[in-house]
Amino acid sequence: MNELKIALAIIAGVIVLFFLMDIYGRQKLKRMVAYRWGRQPHQNRLDKEESLKQAWQTEKAFRKADSEVDDITWYDLDMFAIFDLINATYSSVGSEALYQRLRNFDLGKADKTEALIAFYEKNPHIRENVQYHFARLGKQDNNFTKDYLANGVKKELGNFWTFLLLGCLPILGILLLIFRQGPGILLLIGAILINVVYYLMKKNELETELNSMRYLVQTIALAEKIAKVPIPDQAAIKENLKPLKGIATWGFSFRPKGTSEIDMIMDYVNMMFMIPFIAYNFVLKKISNHSQKAINLWELLGNQEVAIAILNFRTYMPLSCIPEFRDGSVEAESVYHPLVNGAIVNPVDWHQNTLITGSNASGKSTYVKAIAISCVLSQTINTAVAESFALQPGHVITSMAIEDDIFEGDSYFIAETKSIKRLLDLVQTNIRCYCFIDEILKGTNTVERIAASSSVVAWIADHPSLAFVATHDIELTEILKNKCANLHFSETVTDEEGVTFDYKVKEGPSTSRNAIALLKVLQYPQAVVANAQKEAAYFDEERSWQVLE
Repeated sequence: MNELKIALAIIAGVIVLFFLMDIYGRQKLKRMVAYRWGRQPHQNRLDKEESLKQAWQTEKAFRKADSEVDDITWYDLDMFAIFDLINATYSSVGSEALYQRLRNFDLGKADKTEALIAFYEKNPHIRENVQYHFARLGKQDNNFTKDYLANGVKKELGNFWTFLLLGCLPILGILLLIFRQGPGILLLIGAILINVVYYLMKKNELETELNSMRYLVQTIALAEKIAKVPIPDQAAIKENLKPLKGIATWGFSFRPKGTSEIDMIMDYVNMMFMIPFIAYNFVLKKISNHSQKAINLWELLGNQEVAIAILNFRTYMPLSCIPEFRDGSVEAESVYHPLVNGAIVNPVDWHQNTLITGSNASGKSTYVKAIAISCVLSQTINTAVAESFALQPGHVITSMAIEDDIFEGDSYFIAETKSIKRLLDLVQTNIRCYCFIDEILKGTNTVERIAASSSVVAWIADHPSLAFVATHDIELTEILKNKCANLHFSETVTDEEGVTFDYKVKEGPSTSRNAIALLKVLQYPQAVVANAQKEAAYFDEERSWQVLE
């Protein structure tokens, strides 16, 4: 009797210990959520771009948008690093929604999340509670939930009724045994063997599918918790949850495989009664039959984390603003590049095609990218990294970091001309486009480069779009002086300090000869420096090059 009491006490103690550990874990998670608020997001090994991009591409099957930030523009602007600056999400539902938001946008509808952002700003306790629930869900790369929402019925693991019959056979065997029927033991053993063998045969397929389904079911369970929180979308979440009720109760059958005794017992129970197969197809049929409700639900949930992430971004960034949308030029005060530490701020007055000149490392490419990034962020998350930013809604497209395409067999110049062509195709739609080009057509000889570049920029000027072109070709500033504004960045070269930059944009084309002055500072042969100065002076006066004797 004493042994029984001791055993019961130990069991009770273990239960209490697990209960206390669970409480401690939840409190720790809540403290972490509170600590991370208003800080640059901490990025871990999850949220790989390959996974996020796959989910976004799948989502395009059921969600359309006016404009897309294409791959070239995305990588030119290092937008995944920008995504990391904003990504204060705690679930893959949120991070996938944020990635999608940055890749697609509807023209003139950038403020669609603003009311939600304002709500969470005014209600920090509710915001922390919502973040905590998303943190409990966590992240899972390659969860494929978007595949289920788009193509659910195609992923069935077999006939639902067959699995239900197989799962019921062991139960029938147990009932026969209870009523002392001889065949019961044979039926029970036979059914268990068949079910376990079939489960093991399908094991490899199950690992991926059931892990994905587990995240989907846990997301439904999360939605049920969020539906109890007084947020602006509470009624909409409840409405879209109605036809999906019952899904969360199957969560036990999608437990992650563990090494504890309980995990092993549950795994065998699942095998014997075909519970994962039955649950999987039950959930899948529900999702397929109510796919639009499920899609709406995922969007509503994703919007919560996107709104909170945008608010966090605005909170910790040194300077940000809500943009103003109006027809006409792009105007800004104190725009800067968010990835550059201690970035210098500059104004923007972009009312016509603009050429920007200056030496390498002077800041012209960073300035162009800073404007492009704020054009994207203004129209995706209704936030610009500037003191003020005004623009007309429009597509954003770049041609900057061109490389040889070894898979297509394209040289640098061919890859560059294809990149520019896609830009011109978008401009030709006569919808407002913001075009950003760095070192236009630099992959060919000087004469053809200048001729083709000036023709491209002049052609864009005949359409309702704006181009910002960084170039070393001073000749373009002369050829296009009637069609383009001119800006430049400059540097100072001294014997004492070498080359120094102020990174401030200035009016007019670059006129400096500091590249030659730098040769002198670096102690090039005196004759080389003198001859370079002579040739440059001759070109300035005659606008042609003299033949060297």
